[in-house]
Amino acid sequence: MPSHDARIPFRGAAISTAAAGVVATAISTAVVGTKGLIGALAATLLVLAFFIFGQIALDRLTRNNPHMLMAGALLVYTTQILLVGIVLAVFKDTSLFNTKAFAFTLLGCVLTFTGFQVRAGMKAKLYYVQNDPSDQKDSKP
Repeated sequence: MPSHDARIPFRGAAISTAAAGVVATAISTAVVGTKGLIGALAATLLVLAFFIFGQIALDRLTRNNPHMLMAGALLVYTTQILLVGIVLAVFKDTSLFNTKAFAFTLLGCVLTFTGFQVRAGMKAKLYYVQNDPSDQKDSKP
């Protein structure tokens, strides 16, 4: 997928995830307080960072090998979820922030990012077959 096509789903997913993170941060602050604010903000930034860097890695991986898009996408997504799981395991017993606010915001942001990425990809008008201009010779019907 050319990089200009990859930006469209990426931009919509990142903006909607940031908006969902703001809503989750406001709710966590209202319900839990300052620790909820810190937990929700950390979760939102974590999801945005992991998924933005994942999209950049996927773009670089498939720039020269477009036929590797699906395998690369599965590898990047699996790595992202694994890293999120590691972060959850590391901060399981922390007292820096409210872990429930962190976990629910993390889950909501991951689902929002993934959902809007799928939605934008489905709405994008990408051609399945691209004609190569060098194949068309001076053939007249």
